[in-house]
Amino acid sequence: MASSLTTAMQAAGNPVTMLRNSRAGMYVYPVVAPEFQNWRNEQVAWRQTAVLFDQSHHMDEVIVEGPQATEFLSHHGINSFANFDLNRAKHFVPVTPNGHVIGDHIIFREREDKYILVGRAPTSNWLMFCAAYGKWNVRLRYDPRSPSRPEGERVLREHYRFQIQGPDAPKVFDKMNGGPVPDIKFFHVDWINIGSKKVQALRHGMSGAPGLEIWGPYKDKDYIHSTILQAARDAGVNLVQCGSRAYSTNTLESGWIPSPLPGIYTGDGMMADYRDWLAADSYESAGAIGGSFVSDNIEDYYVNPFELGYDFYIGWKKDDFIGKAALTAMKGSPKNRKKVTFEWNRDDVMKVIASNFEPGVPFKWIDFPQPNYASSSADMIVNNAGKMVGMSMFNGYSYNERTMLSLGVVSQDVQENDILTLKWGEPETTGKTSTEPHRQTEIRVRVAATPYAAEARTNYADSWRTKR
Repeated sequence: MASSLTTAMQAAGNPVTMLRNSRAGMYVYPVVAPEFQNWRNEQVAWRQTAVLFDQSHHMDEVIVEGPQATEFLSHHGINSFANFDLNRAKHFVPVTPNGHVIGDHIIFREREDKYILVGRAPTSNWLMFCAAYGKWNVRLRYDPRSPSRPEGERVLREHYRFQIQGPDAPKVFDKMNGGPVPDIKFFHVDWINIGSKKVQALRHGMSGAPGLEIWGPYKDKDYIHSTILQAARDAGVNLVQCGSRAYSTNTLESGWIPSPLPGIYTGDGMMADYRDWLAADSYESAGAIGGSFVSDNIEDYYVNPFELGYDFYIGWKKDDFIGKAALTAMKGSPKNRKKVTFEWNRDDVMKVIASNFEPGVPFKWIDFPQPNYASSSADMIVNNAGKMVGMSMFNGYSYNERTMLSLGVVSQDVQENDILTLKWGEPETTGKTSTEPHRQTEIRVRVAATPYAAEARTNYADSWRTKR
């Protein structure tokens, strides 16, 4: 039986084979109800009124503290820490020595020697390994995401985490604060009141509309939650709670790709040791690759920071950080792809749905609002000559825009409004339990701006969303 990622890869013969045949099942956003009203109303709320996201359960949390906390994180991420003062947050991105993205977290600086990082497992696992691998004077405390299927067991976390956003959100903030909240700059943190509690608030917004993200001790979660809802009622705001079905689609409008395949399956030295360290049931071992793109070379699924629009984070003036030499060589390369939004053709989508009402083997089902059947997706994007020019990496339906959208990367010569073809469905039968027998088909897609939503593209604070 496999004991590590290394032995699991050896047993499968190829990491692509291992991941394309994962039996982990559907990717689950845990604990939070799938819908509170219905996912259409919940999507509309972040555009027209206000929405309440419960982010308490689906993300890891890593607390890094100690005399070398800053040096440790700076060395293991591409970001500059030169302007990272107290009560600030950043979008933290680590890469491998070869410059491939491992993942990302939101990082908060609470003290000179203490940071909190929140996000998906690949970044958490990497930081825990690096702390054990090197000689750093740091302490890490790990709070993994809640169980996907708690089966009635009590779930406890270090912190609750909520986000309120939408055009009417400021009315809720002022009411629950007992007066106007401080004017918090984008990705800055300040203290506000929620009833009798003082809580930290980050100026942030995921679907494009600015909002506040708040957190505190998990034991206060029920009190904070009920106080927010009462403040909305008192302010006359239709604050809609967002369920897990709609939650995962907010990024389609704002342009963040949440689950690129971590680029850790190749590389010698430190990377080989990391694969020995990762357990056989880790996210990296058990996760699934889904989609129409099949390659024997796992590196064909990797992305780098330039392709995701994160290159302006890179702290080039830092003496050294993991991946600096590789990123220096990649900078300005015509091989770097660019991030775009794909707008799916309505008639082609309807053709796929209709096939499931006809005899015979249908096309791959498009689940609404998101076909979230693998932890990382890679669907082929081809041009009129049949040449692959990119891949679609995260897809779903926006009721606000009345269209299926996906986020992905394409060659530099692809232009906005180009019509390309997305290969939908898997070309072979795999061991994935999250896919049904189906036929592959083609869906026309229009290359659109990223972010797709005009609000996020034009009015969002200066960030990767506006660095075009």
